[in-house]
Amino acid sequence: MTRRLPSFSFAPPVRTGKSGMFVLIAGLALSACAREPAPQGINDPNEKTNRNVHAFNRAVDKSLLRPAATTYGTVVPEPLERGVSNFASNLDAPGDVVNDLLQANPDDAIRNTVRFVVNTTVGIGGLFDPATAIGLDGSPTDFGETLHVWGAKEGRYVEVPFLGPSTTRDFAGTLVDVAFNPLRLVFEAPETYWMTGAKFASALGDRERYSATVDSVLYESADSYAQARLLYLQNRRFALGQTGAASDGASDDPNFEDPYAQ
Repeated sequence: MTRRLPSFSFAPPVRTGKSGMFVLIAGLALSACAREPAPQGINDPNEKTNRNVHAFNRAVDKSLLRPAATTYGTVVPEPLERGVSNFASNLDAPGDVVNDLLQANPDDAIRNTVRFVVNTTVGIGGLFDPATAIGLDGSPTDFGETLHVWGAKEGRYVEVPFLGPSTTRDFAGTLVDVAFNPLRLVFEAPETYWMTGAKFASALGDRERYSATVDSVLYESADSYAQARLLYLQNRRFALGQTGAASDGASDDPNFEDPYAQ
């Protein structure tokens, strides 16, 4: 099961015709061959630029995101915070189903569909998570994983403004997920604004929830850029079932802690 990293996006709703979506999907499917072999090491030829973006993201986190997340966690009651997180997660379910189908994974497609229906109806629009209570755990995925299944290479490591660590393949997947989210294609403003607001609030909740680990990587490690890069690549490759090493020596930092270690 793919584990999503906490993230948020200021991207506005993007609308496109259904025919354009199918043309894009068909074109990518036709270009697919086999799954990419496990990548080795770190492909970061634009490290200088990435480090500049990382410094910008770190400054944004320090001056805006971390204080906002702390305030959010202090002011918003825990049940309400959990409800917002549930609602935001439920918004991703239709996109998960589409990606499951594109990955030829009908079992997860059915599970995510039933989970979305249960949480949207019994869970009052997704504010509650009765699906998990009855054993229907989610199987989150994304278009970056779909590209991986179709044989697209991981590509270069890239740090994206506001979004943080990624690769060229995963960033392309993020853009597709935002542009072609089924709910964004169905709803219009102001509903889409509520969706964006819920995702942002959920990101603040994630930042507050994982503050110890994030602060350790960003502010306590000897090289926060190398640590963030290593953590992202290791976690992402593990989530995709790959075993390629991504060591650059950063794991020797005594302040480094991998929150996804089993």
